[in-house]
Amino acid sequence: MTWATPHIEKLVNGEEVQFRPKGNSMQGKIESGQLVTVRPCDPGEVEVGSIVLCKVKGRPYLHLVKALGSDGRFQIGNNKGHINGWTGPNQIYGLVVAVED
Repeated sequence: MTWATPHIEKLVNGEEVQFRPKGNSMQGKIESGQLVTVRPCDPGEVEVGSIVLCKVKGRPYLHLVKALGSDGRFQIGNNKGHINGWTGPNQIYGLVVAVED
């Protein structure tokens, strides 16, 4: 179980979630402790620049989509230039729709 597990469970069940992530990897887009709203999404609506709650290699991230693969996968990375890796559409759980203080 990780910080993201309860949020992922709700998203999979069609529920919108709100939480305050900690950390600086998304600084400039999401500051540590800001309130984010994430809604379930269809992977077809995710584009480069979207912020998603996803898993890459089994680890959860609230990070940016950096690239779309021709095979339907998504390249995930933070807002500081780091790339986490590629993930499939079944590992994209939600799309960030609001960031508030």
